[in-house]
Amino acid sequence: MNKKTIITILNKKQAKEKITMLTCYDYAMAKIISSQDIDVLLVGDSLGNVRLGYENTIPVTVEDMIYHTKSVKRGNSGAFLVSDMPFMSYEISVEDAIRNAARIVKEGGADAVKIEGGIEIASQVKAIVSSKIPVAGHLGLTPQAVNKLGGFKVQGKTKESKDKLIADALALESAGAFLVVLEAVPEYIAKEITSYLKIPTIGIGAGRYCDGQVLVIDDMIGMFTEFVPKFVKKYANVGESIKSAVKNYIDEVKKGKFPKEENTYK
Repeated sequence: MNKKTIITILNKKQAKEKITMLTCYDYAMAKIISSQDIDVLLVGDSLGNVRLGYENTIPVTVEDMIYHTKSVKRGNSGAFLVSDMPFMSYEISVEDAIRNAARIVKEGGADAVKIEGGIEIASQVKAIVSSKIPVAGHLGLTPQAVNKLGGFKVQGKTKESKDKLIADALALESAGAFLVVLEAVPEYIAKEITSYLKIPTIGIGAGRYCDGQVLVIDDMIGMFTEFVPKFVKKYANVGESIKSAVKNYIDEVKKGKFPKEENTYK
């Protein structure tokens, strides 16, 4: 399977081909997902919620991201690999942003990093790109800003917030970002932003007109059930299958039905 590159992703917008992206946090899942010719694997800081059991993504560290990115890297067979920069790994200074982005790429093996925010972090985006590291932007509902936003709420509902979303997207493109994730924004705004940008937009709860889509893998296969957003489509119910398998295992062990002769060594 041919390795996807940043050129692969940029060319898809020009060719009007939809871009496919899924989150991934470990070796085994990376092998499964990338075997299906996915375009982009995102090691999201959403691992804080779905794998580490945090209330939100804020406690996730650079070390967490490097650890999980290394694991996904080993299982990835061709997808373009993007890793999130976690909360407070880039906001304080340009120097911090470059240093932490470099660690995620050099130690973790990511092909690119993703940063939340718009105009206010454009200088960091520009500096990281100048350091030869591709950057994906993230606008709309930015989970690292959950305390500032007052919860996980749809963004862009007022003219002022809509205008800021558009200005932020243009600022990210100008700073050198190669794509922008749009999360939980009204479809018509995402459509408008997509038409303005030369770089791809990737929607998550942003409607049908983005250049591609991303979902959290644990949401779409029924592994994480504490909170499932409206925009998620469940393509499987793996969580219930695991529960059933574990129950059957417990029953068979208790009743002496496992192991059988074929499960033992002579």
